[in-house]
Amino acid sequence: MSKKVRLSLEVSPELNDALERMADSMHASKSDVLRKSVALIDLAIREKGNGNHLGVFNDDEKMIKEIIGY
Repeated sequence: MSKKVRLSLEVSPELNDALERMADSMHASKSDVLRKSVALIDLAIREKGNGNHLGVFNDDEKMIKEIIGY
């Protein structure tokens, strides 16, 4: 296992509330939420570089929202 680096982070109360909501929903820690968030953004950036798009799809596999701004 690779060595971990400890980070100290200051966030607004609103962002902390959002992290807590997500952590509760995922049955995970706020650290887990941040790790998964970074992994998702990393994937989005790599795929954008490959000419692909990140989106939300319905059951008919139709994109109903495109995620932009990353």
